[in-house]
Amino acid sequence: MIPAANPYAGLRVAVLGLGRSGVAAARLLKRCGASVTAMDSKEFPLVLERAAMLRRDGVAILTGRDADTDRSRYDLAVLSPGIEESAPVVVNVTSKGTPLIGELELAFSLATSPVVAITGTNGKTTTTELTTRMLCGAGVRAVACGNIGTPMSELLLGEEPGLYVAEVSSFQLETIRTFRPKVALWLNLSPNHLDRYPSMAEYREAKLRIFLNQTAEDWAVVQHGSELPPLKARTITFSVTDPAADLTLADGTKILHGKKLLLDMESTNLRGPHNASNLMAAFGAGIALGADPVTMASAIGNYAPPAHRCEPIAVKRGVTWVNDSKATNLDAMEQAIRSVSGPLLLIAGGKDKGFEFAPIAPLVRERVARAVLIGEMRHRIARDWSPVPTEVTDTLDEAVAAAAATAEPGSTVLFSPGTSSFDMFRDYVRRGEEFRRLVLALPDDSPTN
Repeated sequence: MIPAANPYAGLRVAVLGLGRSGVAAARLLKRCGASVTAMDSKEFPLVLERAAMLRRDGVAILTGRDADTDRSRYDLAVLSPGIEESAPVVVNVTSKGTPLIGELELAFSLATSPVVAITGTNGKTTTTELTTRMLCGAGVRAVACGNIGTPMSELLLGEEPGLYVAEVSSFQLETIRTFRPKVALWLNLSPNHLDRYPSMAEYREAKLRIFLNQTAEDWAVVQHGSELPPLKARTITFSVTDPAADLTLADGTKILHGKKLLLDMESTNLRGPHNASNLMAAFGAGIALGADPVTMASAIGNYAPPAHRCEPIAVKRGVTWVNDSKATNLDAMEQAIRSVSGPLLLIAGGKDKGFEFAPIAPLVRERVARAVLIGEMRHRIARDWSPVPTEVTDTLDEAVAAAAATAEPGSTVLFSPGTSSFDMFRDYVRRGEEFRRLVLALPDDSPTN
């Protein structure tokens, strides 16, 4: 629901980027009574389709070169998270002195319900889903949004939920001003997006903005031992290894709050220390909000992890095939490798995001019998991982065929790229779907002589 009095009525606003969040922002601003122009440098079919839809709603549209060279002046610009502030379409607007915010900030400025915000290099989507499901089970009318798929602005076009559970990326946090989550979850931090940030320090600073506007009335749920600046919010800590944390793990599967058992992971579909961390963070959010841990635990009995994250696809000729396309950084790849027991063949590689694969080489040499490599980084990874036997291929089709030709019965083929997909695919979802299609097309029967 949009408040009758809002700060955007009558403003001339430029929405930069026609992704899903840009479309939601444009529609929300139009509903608020703003004069909206949506711009995108690209003219892909999907962009033009979205542009046509918005034009029917009364939004002015500029695409291609017209977006990059527009001479109009605006009172405000709203940036989609996938577009860097150095992009021509952004510089053209901001160079005129136009203030810039992101879609997350726009939505928060109009929302009346509190926000649980979740950030981290890995585990954001799973934790967002778990937190939402657990809070709903405890009677809270919570809805997942943000980087998980549904922009927060899109929810504001309908009936407002009782609580937003927002997955937030570093890109979204770059452009906040007043965004203040009632509960902020900090899951972890490892090298990522170094094609966008000059160093880990800048990436970390962007993530830390999740705590920027919190006060002593708010909560921060953080991994115990994280190197964080002093926080204004009250804290709840979690750890799979340190018993000094508020939420801990015992016997590999039992999640404890102090000495009280909250959940035995054996009763769920979740396995591994990374999922234990995700569960503890979700419990921490619920505890901060006063939700009943017993009802929270009962709400996830049939929960299954998101697709493309250590997802078993099939067993073909005695070989288990696992889709971990969502592993877009080395930390996620490490977790996936450690989750496999027995002989392992790894398919890895993709876009050059500015970090090296050498740091994970010792684990690969210890656990991986053979690697099949794809993408921009395939030759460099092969050098980094020597003397592990590697095969360099040009396409995912070739990689799956090569793995199928060499994997022995009883082994696992793990597709865990360790970097993003944009050199070959639209996103990790399309990459994972293609991997699934290729695996399911493999013959089931044993070859005949």
